[in-house]
Amino acid sequence: MRTLLNIIWFVFGGFWLALGYALAGLVLCVLVVTFPLGVASFRMACYALWPFGRAVVEKPGAGTGSVLLNVVWIVLAGWWLALGHLLSAVAQAVTIIGIPLAVANLKMLPVSLVPYGKEIVRSDALPPGRRPLHSL
Repeated sequence: MRTLLNIIWFVFGGFWLALGYALAGLVLCVLVVTFPLGVASFRMACYALWPFGRAVVEKPGAGTGSVLLNVVWIVLAGWWLALGHLLSAVAQAVTIIGIPLAVANLKMLPVSLVPYGKEIVRSDALPPGRRPLHSL
């Protein structure tokens, strides 16, 4: 089922969302100061391309640096990437087959706004007792 949802996701929005993250990653990698933001953007592009079967969990040991990077991320790229998820969710929710995709887009909103301090892992690789922030 995950593979089928991932294929439908890829065709009906995932490719364009991943392209947006990749473009943001290229722009952010131009400067040395924003290079870590570009790396996070490429990581999110992979997640936006094939999200079902993955989970977002809190990263242990994330501290003040994550908060500062999240603030810079929101200002430079996070707000418009989150807006892309929101607009895509509205467009997908119009059709019946797109409703699960719209829900997935809405679940990706928080991690698109604040990616630092979070980790993307395979859903089936989660150790027992480690609860995901959200799982697709």
